[in-house]
Amino acid sequence: MHGKMEALLKMLQTRALAPRQDLADELGLSVEEVNAKIARLESEGVILGYQAVIDTEKLDDDGVTALIEVRIRPERGGGFDRLAQRIAKFDQVHGCYLMSGGYDLLVIVRGSNLREISHFVAERLSTVEGVLSTATRFRLKTYKENGLMIVREEQGERLAVTP
Repeated sequence: MHGKMEALLKMLQTRALAPRQDLADELGLSVEEVNAKIARLESEGVILGYQAVIDTEKLDDDGVTALIEVRIRPERGGGFDRLAQRIAKFDQVHGCYLMSGGYDLLVIVRGSNLREISHFVAERLSTVEGVLSTATRFRLKTYKENGLMIVREEQGERLAVTP
């Protein structure tokens, strides 16, 4: 992928709603060229969709996100793919990645509380044939999401700094 296409993709990842004229001006292209490139990227499946990046702490939502390390036994003839796709189809799963290192899959799960995620891991994920073990880590705070800083004001008073 050449430079302008790559630059356009980076812009769309953080500013998908920016006016096309602004994108065109930054890239030194016409609006028609930008629209054509975006249409091509969408039709080729490079761009799968557009999503809003949400600061969940500003919502009245006590939802929980967990990152689950999963060790699996690869299937003969299918390797990791078939089992990973089966796990990825669960509604609670928001991301599923094949990893190198000490475990095979990183599964990102969202639920309304810890109990719900525990139940999912114990009753659904761990019982999938081929899953050897899981280790669950809970997200406590988000500092950056999809390339965007999540900026929060510090709570409480700050001490005055004098030279």
